[in-house]
Amino acid sequence: LNKNVPIFVCTMAYPTVPCPLHIFEPCYRLMIRRCMETGTKQFGMCISDPVKGFADYGCILEIRNVEFFADGRSVIDSIGKRRFKVIQHSQRDGYNTADIEYIEDQKVN
Repeated sequence: LNKNVPIFVCTMAYPTVPCPLHIFEPCYRLMIRRCMETGTKQFGMCISDPVKGFADYGCILEIRNVEFFADGRSVIDSIGKRRFKVIQHSQRDGYNTADIEYIEDQKVN
């Protein structure tokens, strides 16, 4: 998962840290539905950038559970997995996407 990764522009996310989300905007409802249907259950989270639209660094979130409501909203239980650097910003059907490269942390002895 490193080409056309869906990007949720919202808050800062970190590896191993839970990130509960309330999804109500139509573009993000579509994005989450696609993440679940394709089986990846993952998307990127980046903070907003006034020039580029979203930051050049972010964190992959893995969806652990989704509760869908009758009106189309959902509540997501997700957790941070890996940090990434954005190589190319793009869009798909109203939400942001990106080509990314994962950042590998140096292990401490």
